[in-house]
Amino acid sequence: MATTGDRTGSATVTLADVARVAGVSVATASKALNGRAQVAASTRLKVEEAAAALSFTPNFFARALNSARTGTIGMVTSDLDNRFVLPILLGAEDAFGSGSLSVLLADARDDALREQLQIDSLLTRRVDGLLIVGRTTNPRPPAAVPADVPVVYVYAPSTGDGDVSFTPDNVQAGTAAAEHLLGLGRRHIALVNGEASYAAARDRAAGVAGALRAAGLGLVGGDSLYGQWGEAWGRDCARLLVRGSDPLDAVVAGSDHIARGVLDTLRDEGLRVPDDVAVVGFDNWDLLVRESRPPLTSVDMELEVLGRTAAQHLVDIIEGTVSAGVFPQPVRVQARASTVPRTDAGA
Repeated sequence: MATTGDRTGSATVTLADVARVAGVSVATASKALNGRAQVAASTRLKVEEAAAALSFTPNFFARALNSARTGTIGMVTSDLDNRFVLPILLGAEDAFGSGSLSVLLADARDDALREQLQIDSLLTRRVDGLLIVGRTTNPRPPAAVPADVPVVYVYAPSTGDGDVSFTPDNVQAGTAAAEHLLGLGRRHIALVNGEASYAAARDRAAGVAGALRAAGLGLVGGDSLYGQWGEAWGRDCARLLVRGSDPLDAVVAGSDHIARGVLDTLRDEGLRVPDDVAVVGFDNWDLLVRESRPPLTSVDMELEVLGRTAAQHLVDIIEGTVSAGVFPQPVRVQARASTVPRTDAGA
């Protein structure tokens, strides 16, 4: 990383000086001087001209130290107890383990300041790269990390230009749920969703609505029913839907918890699942889906695969592969008896 320079007979010129003269951030200046591909040619030229004007010389000794591999990866989570984070970490650890890399794990406990302190601590241990795992799929600001330290964001994508992020494809998840129901002949489909502040809820709603539009249909009630993520919300919405005037033959529930509540109310109202109303959830949480009555069809977000893929990409970056962008990862529908007859539903 180009961080300091020397000028004979005068004060030391730093990378911050170059960035200030060029009118860019320190991170952008570092990327430009290190030849990173995600810097525009015009920006790179401005930085190089500023460096030349200031007689800035990179500290190659510091760069050499930074380039020495330690065989260690830092993994930072926002919430180690989050059930979505654990499978991601397991998948990532599998990938790192196959490459004989050691992993240092730090938990930020959903606190931005603590996250930065944990990152700084890992950097002092000279990790070869960082995997930063978010608590939700809401986009997040980039962490303050030196430009020459490879970073991959997982689950929560970074908003930073030039960053690399891997996240579940929640739009595809909504599309897959709706197409599964449409393929079974369902035409009167409602969406009982979670909180609208969550990108996952909005993206899944977009996927469901898009699939229905493609089939010439709309949602029962005209829109997604945003609310809470719990079973109580599922019960309340299902009661409104069943007692409403619109026909109903399927419900997409924004999570497996919501779906359990929907199933409770349908049973209480004397409706058969899936004969009268089919139900699909999201997340495929084993503890919930297999014990539901009947077992619940759910969209599996493939979180272990997500973690493994992101970790392997981090290794590729460390080896010199240049890439940037947000990469949504595939999901799949796991069919069970809440949408198809038991003899066809499988496990």
